[in-house]
Amino acid sequence: MDTLQGRKLTVSKIQNSSEFLCFSSLITLSFSFSLFNWLVPSFDASFLESCECRKTRMWLIFKRLFNVSRKGTDKVPTGTDPFYCFTSVLSASVQIGMGIYLSIPKTEKFSEDGENDRLRYGLSSMQGWRATMEDAHAAYTDLDESTSFFGVYDGHGGKVVAKFCAKFLHQQVLKSEAYSVGDIGTSLQKAFLRMDEMMRGQRGWRELSVLGDKINKFTGMIEGLIWSPRSSDGDYQVDDWAFEEGPHSDFAGPTSGSTACVAVIRNNQLVVANAGDSRCVISRQGQAYNLSRDHKPDLEIEKDRILKAGGFIHAGRVNGSLNLARAIGDMEFKQNKFLPAEKQIVTANPDINTVELCDEDEFVVLACDGIWDCMSSQQLVDFIHEQLHSETKLSAVCERVLDQCLAPSTAGGEGCDNMTMILVQFKKPAQSSAQAEEQSSSNKQADTEIKVEKSDS
Repeated sequence: MDTLQGRKLTVSKIQNSSEFLCFSSLITLSFSFSLFNWLVPSFDASFLESCECRKTRMWLIFKRLFNVSRKGTDKVPTGTDPFYCFTSVLSASVQIGMGIYLSIPKTEKFSEDGENDRLRYGLSSMQGWRATMEDAHAAYTDLDESTSFFGVYDGHGGKVVAKFCAKFLHQQVLKSEAYSVGDIGTSLQKAFLRMDEMMRGQRGWRELSVLGDKINKFTGMIEGLIWSPRSSDGDYQVDDWAFEEGPHSDFAGPTSGSTACVAVIRNNQLVVANAGDSRCVISRQGQAYNLSRDHKPDLEIEKDRILKAGGFIHAGRVNGSLNLARAIGDMEFKQNKFLPAEKQIVTANPDINTVELCDEDEFVVLACDGIWDCMSSQQLVDFIHEQLHSETKLSAVCERVLDQCLAPSTAGGEGCDNMTMILVQFKKPAQSSAQAEEQSSSNKQADTEIKVEKSDS
């Protein structure tokens, strides 16, 4: 029995000939693509996007996967390259083989509503024209007795990172020492960065396999055949994942990623954390204010960090590939061992914006770029106000927004993405005339202190 980096390498019994043929065929496929990799010329991301032939797109992505794997410990820990390549190729082949768009959009929606004594919310998500649904969300009116939590996570390269964040990010906020002393902003920042740490661990890898689609569950099963688990791993509870637990695994983490846009509301304080191009907008007296900034590579502050970390920007994409400068996951851009997480080519470090709420604040919207590609912040706020005249159910308002944004075809590109939106409306307490006058005065002061620019129409 061999050992590989301290782990026992076991040979699992093949139950029948069909399982053996399946397993051996997949290994052969992985080896074949590795061999042919040397024969394929190098292409950049812009050429890849221009390829209409699915086989060509698939071939170029295979090439990129194996280029990454050949770089050894800078990208993949020693000893895990074959398995890493194997699972990556399987996942990519399924996604690319399916194509980017469906012939008919999936317009079925997941919607829900909720409320407490301070606010109410509605949300809706729709797959649309995309071949897969990679968005996720989290909505908790009572994270604790005085705090509400809402998050939108827009995945890319797969859905697993978005789903991982939706399951664990709010838990890590709660477990942060900063949160326990009332520092919501710091607790959010730590939780964002913590997601990458957790996904690098072997336990994180298994959780990603469970959260993934069928092919990812299959690769998780293969991992189980190869690696013998520790005796202490059998009875752990993922919800009890300790905050201080650090990475202790040979796995480099997922190459897929996700944006994260989170709003935490406690009493009259709203704290927004954002990494990526999902967006949070507040409506104050009908005026839209952006509470987050879209993290595109061409922004000066993002470009400066990318270049200093050894990356480059081509065609508006980081290293010619990713069109985001900040994201959770995307570990191939976070391999510089001499830089902290905040200074990597792509970072999960969020912008934090804290706003004191006033009586003129009507609602907050969190949405992925599938919405913002079709509507400006002010256009969406205006549309919501219009819908609220005739519809009181907030999830129904969100559904109307999704229907409004859905493109009639895939010809134009806009309106063809996954769409997720959360609408949070503040409840207004009853006030006396004297209280209303005092509140009006404080609202004028608050309006001058809001930390973001008014949205363009």
